[in-house]
Amino acid sequence: MTTPRNSAVGEQRRAKSTKAAKAGKSITTSKDTSASPSRSEAQPAPKAEPASKAEPASKTKPTSNAKPSSGGTRTESRLALVRRARRINRELAEVYPYAHPELDFDNPFQLLVATVLSAQTTDLRVNQTTPALFAAYPTPEDMAAADPEVLEQLIRPTGFFRAKAKSLLGLSAALRDRFGGEVPGRLKDLVTLPGVGRKTANVVLGNAFGVPGLTVDTHFGRLVRRWKWTDQEDPEKVEAEIAVLFPKSEWTMLSHRIIFHGRRVCHARKPACGACPIAPLCPAYGEGETDPDKAKKLLKYEMGGQPGQRLRPPADYPGPPAAPLGAAE
Repeated sequence: MTTPRNSAVGEQRRAKSTKAAKAGKSITTSKDTSASPSRSEAQPAPKAEPASKAEPASKTKPTSNAKPSSGGTRTESRLALVRRARRINRELAEVYPYAHPELDFDNPFQLLVATVLSAQTTDLRVNQTTPALFAAYPTPEDMAAADPEVLEQLIRPTGFFRAKAKSLLGLSAALRDRFGGEVPGRLKDLVTLPGVGRKTANVVLGNAFGVPGLTVDTHFGRLVRRWKWTDQEDPEKVEAEIAVLFPKSEWTMLSHRIIFHGRRVCHARKPACGACPIAPLCPAYGEGETDPDKAKKLLKYEMGGQPGQRLRPPADYPGPPAAPLGAAE
């Protein structure tokens, strides 16, 4: 038989037990709430994107800085850089299906000489100068035997004519004496010729021998930096960083497309941003004129309805040829 006292004690124990249980549940609920992440925080971190399988080995790794977002600077992944660069190349291929070397030439020797002459001047001025030059000296043997003063006067319109004449005489003699009067088809041989560096060698290899190469001139370097493909200034480092972004088979045409775009739209001082066909892909959009009508007036050569730089352009070139030296330009 249960006494009133025992009954009262039991009731007190049950009350305490219930109170403790409620307190414990409250504490547990409070801890879970504070430790539990929100739905967005609970998602697993995205895995890092793998490097492109197409990337060839290189000692120099490309650098890239994406456009800063409102939340801070975001680093562009390696794969994203490759995809963006290749998309720009595809777009340029559609805009300039007729891209080509803008020097007139009929053989490797003429292209080599014209490329040496193109330093610090326009391809137009070279093309206006070389017809008389090649008529006088059609072969390396002929040019090697030229009177220096006569040669200087023939190439005078291209500027720096004394230094250029010295290079032409030296490379012509080297071709005659070391290569049987033929232009070699290897980079390591070409760069041993007076006045010939990697840029000139790549122009000759890519356009006279079909050997892929990147032509890192001032236009090429300016544009790839604007597009954040690299931040390098040294031409050889630029070449190394851009080469690993593209298949080797694309190198020569990529160079033509970039140089075409740099000469026609993406100028050094005032790019025509408002008339640029790849503006949506450009991280430097806004550096130049963005008003479409004003930007259109900045376009050059066939993009602006003007003659091109070649006196003898390819058949598919959509603009008129350049005028000969002395004619109205």
